[in-house]
Amino acid sequence: MTAPRVHPTARIEEGVEIGAGTAIWDHVHVRGPTRVGRDCIVGEKTYIAYGVEIGDRVKINAMVYICNAVTIEDGVMIAAGTIFTNDRFPRATTPDLRTLRTSAPDERTLPTRVREGATIGAGCVIGCDLAIGRFAMVGMGSLVTRPVPDFHLAVGRPATSVGCVCRCGEPFLRFEAGEVPDAPDRACPVCGLRYAVKSGLVSELAPPA
Repeated sequence: MTAPRVHPTARIEEGVEIGAGTAIWDHVHVRGPTRVGRDCIVGEKTYIAYGVEIGDRVKINAMVYICNAVTIEDGVMIAAGTIFTNDRFPRATTPDLRTLRTSAPDERTLPTRVREGATIGAGCVIGCDLAIGRFAMVGMGSLVTRPVPDFHLAVGRPATSVGCVCRCGEPFLRFEAGEVPDAPDRACPVCGLRYAVKSGLVSELAPPA
């Protein structure tokens, strides 16, 4: 078992759990309690708030901001400069402007989940109270304001589905924004894995064992 590697400039607070084989690079700040799984990479100058759950074999590039109430499942990639959010209508103070609102989670804090195998491109902003589906891909610079289905490719501001992607990352179906055609048997042109698309939902015909 390989011990986690933490750069000497990283700030890891009490209550943070880091799995074996994980690398935490320079000037990363992880607040506790938080769990970072096994064999992950957390790039330089990334901030991870308390209460975040990160699975195994997750790759987080530089300067990513992950706020409270975010869950990242196994095998996810989050590219540089991505920002997560957890409040749709944030205010700094109470309505009378006399009291600074606490940063602790409350009834306005809404969750986000990034499901296994998904990719979020560089410079994205991720809204809250939504999920990014299994093996979905969000194109660089996108603004995600609604859920992204499994295996969908979503791009734009706001992000809209424009295709479907394989486990390997290669698109196997493209379409006009939001108009998902049925495809009863479609093969990935690179690795050959096969999928069916019906009413916008993607199913694997022969997933890897």
